Amino acid sequence: MTKITSKDNSLVKHINKLNKSVKYRRECKEFVAEGIRLCGDALISGAEISSLIVCEDILEKYSDIIKKISEASDNSYVFPKALFKNISDTKNPQGILCVIKTLDKHYLFDKMKSNGKFLALENIQDPSNMGTILRTAEAVGIDGVILSSDCCDIYSPKVVRGSMGAVFRLPYIIKESIADFISENKNITSYASVVDSDADKITRIKFDRPCVVAVGNEGNGLKSSTIEVCNKKITIPMNGRAESLNASTAAAIIIWEMVK
Repeated sequence: MTKITSKDNSLVKHINKLNKSVKYRRECKEFVAEGIRLCGDALISGAEISSLIVCEDILEKYSDIIKKISEASDNSYVFPKALFKNISDTKNPQGILCVIKTLDKHYLFDKMKSNGKFLALENIQDPSNMGTILRTAEAVGIDGVILSSDCCDIYSPKVVRGSMGAVFRLPYIIKESIADFISENKNITSYASVVDSDADKITRIKFDRPCVVAVGNEGNGLKSSTIEVCNKKITIPMNGRAESLNASTAAAIIIWEMVK
């Protein structure tokens, strides 16, 4: 493993830019996964690891997993503690991160499109919401996720951490708009999740394959153009005083109803 000690090193600058810039991540087609569990998930999931960076303080503590990840990485580096903190995106760094090449999940998605249950996310802006939704979707058993191009970046550090590794495993595609995806896939029964007393209650819906449920922006919900192209409108019945649920909570309920 190569030791790096200078904050002016090109790798240090590269990782910091990957952490901070959506544009840079897309240009480089790389992203950062930080933490023992996430780096281990990347290895198990077969992600292509460009670089492994380890803080010298943890070399002995996690020697087994570090060795395995290092063998699968193109390059491996050791940083002193102060320098590792410089590239970390967390308050309490665990001392390990990987630079990973962005994942092509389109081929997986297309294979199951004729017989899957999908979640469509439109203009989701909060990385924490996005990460939680992806984690729930994988855990409960959604076949894949469609993201509109105006969603927050699926490879942002907060999304990657919040997904708890789901970003490595869950098939997804990014479309210019959810309305485009639905219009192009008439064989998939589509549902618009809305806050509307005239919509069908989700608890009464039988979600046959293939189907897709669209969930909208945290504050504004789905775009009218998306609602219009969906086959049906559905809503989550609520008996309390709350008028709506946050996006990740609503998505969790929807996902559960889709696959139960």
